[in-house]
Amino acid sequence: MAFERVWHRQYPAGVAAELAFSDLTMPEFLTRSAQRFPHRAALDYFGKKISFAALDDLVNRFARALTALGIRPGDTVAMLLPNIPQIVIANYAAWRIGAVTAMNNPLYTERELTHQLNLSDARLLVTLDLLHPRALNLMKATPVEKVVVCHINDFLPFPKKQLFPRVKKAMYRKIAPRPDTVEFMALVHGHAGGPLENRADLDAVGAHLYTGGTTGVSKGAMITHRNMSTNTQQLRRWFHDLKDGEERELAVFPFFHSAGFTGVQNMCVLSAWTNVLVPRPEPSVIIEVLKKSKPTLVPGVPTIYVGLLADERFTRMDLSFIKGFVAGAAPLPLEIIQRLEGLTGGTMLNVYGLTEMTPMATASPWKGRNKPGTVGVPLPDTDLKLVDLETGTHTVPCGEPGEVCFKGPQIMAGYHKRPDETALAVRDGWLYTGDVGVLDEDGFLSIVDRKKDMIVASGFNVYPNEIDDILFGHPKILEACCIGVPDAYRGETVKAFIVVRPGETLTAEEVIAFCKAKLAAYKVPRQIEFIAELPKSAVGKILRKDLRGRAVSGD
Repeated sequence: MAFERVWHRQYPAGVAAELAFSDLTMPEFLTRSAQRFPHRAALDYFGKKISFAALDDLVNRFARALTALGIRPGDTVAMLLPNIPQIVIANYAAWRIGAVTAMNNPLYTERELTHQLNLSDARLLVTLDLLHPRALNLMKATPVEKVVVCHINDFLPFPKKQLFPRVKKAMYRKIAPRPDTVEFMALVHGHAGGPLENRADLDAVGAHLYTGGTTGVSKGAMITHRNMSTNTQQLRRWFHDLKDGEERELAVFPFFHSAGFTGVQNMCVLSAWTNVLVPRPEPSVIIEVLKKSKPTLVPGVPTIYVGLLADERFTRMDLSFIKGFVAGAAPLPLEIIQRLEGLTGGTMLNVYGLTEMTPMATASPWKGRNKPGTVGVPLPDTDLKLVDLETGTHTVPCGEPGEVCFKGPQIMAGYHKRPDETALAVRDGWLYTGDVGVLDEDGFLSIVDRKKDMIVASGFNVYPNEIDDILFGHPKILEACCIGVPDAYRGETVKAFIVVRPGETLTAEEVIAFCKAKLAAYKVPRQIEFIAELPKSAVGKILRKDLRGRAVSGD
């Protein structure tokens, strides 16, 4: 049904409020791109170019290998990889045979990964040689039956590939033969390429993308093939003047994160753009990749851009090849936008979304009107409303804060094995985000607060309850509560307020070391404050908001 909203007036010329979606799954889009642009580089990995025809062939080879390993439609294949060619090949191979992929962060601890692998029922794990010992431990506590091992140098160009094991010894591990382990390249070389029937169904679940919750426990958002396809098409249409087969997009966002998963990996496949892979998204690495590969689109979180602008090698480069930047996680300050656009002449695109939306929901108009501090306007076929924070049943007027709710074809099928939490998040087709926003008279959305206590540190969602639970496990800690505090580089960082047990002594260094052993690095508190008692409500609930006020006031 057609609908008109105030934000549609901001759409670039030629971008319709409603799209005629193609009913192709992402593996079918790969085949289409391989037919249209067979010689176009699909992946650029430190100078090694893999064409779309070659990528399609590699996907078919690995798809046949997965079938030979016993993977059937509906089975889950877990990924534990950085942005290297194998993760793209494995994702599309699994989808081609109708399997489900589960994306996992390689920086996670065994405790965190055990939870996610059990939640996804993963039967096979594709990971790095350096993580093989951890994978073997995970097999003892999860349904994982086999491990496929990848090496960083598998697809490096000559002579880097040959020299890598000797020059980068710390980044290469030789794998001894085991019945439960097989090497990625052996599987690819051991199976035929050539056309393979697509078994991905548009309405079937294709991926589990992980998101935190108010409890701090990871939830698997079930993303269907239709979600993937439509959200990628929505974003693709937004770049109205860019042509298929001509752009190069920098893969700064990791593919295990929903932004990299859709906005880079799938976007490049659908558009036949070159995906310039960045396994380690650090400013120094990015600068070297920029010099050699000259990507035309450069996505990143605010911390990446701050780091780049602080490096003279970046600010002195000829960056005229960059057509645009895509900023996620938080709106960029006006000063940063002006500096980036001044260096390149490119356009800054602010985007906002959630894992539950595959994840793209809003974007500033490409080469159109931009309001700094906002996250733009809803994408085509995406409806938006803001509801009152108390009941969630009444729409609030423009200019007033309310909970941000979306409706669109990109909304997840639900949380895997979490029907109660699904019912809370998705009501009558609307996704209740838990974010508090304000919609202005022109249809631009600003995110002003969070109903949830989520902290966004370096673009990653951190849920303080999870850290609280870890801290409560320390024998010297009586009580603990974490909040997010502003950080010039990370956007936000984690601060822990701690009450030490009577008669005990504890240092900030001990607390941080304890957390490092149990949490991913970006979740570890950077600031520790010891206090006599935590503020509580009449019923004994710790008042996190009071601690936020204390942090702001400095009391």
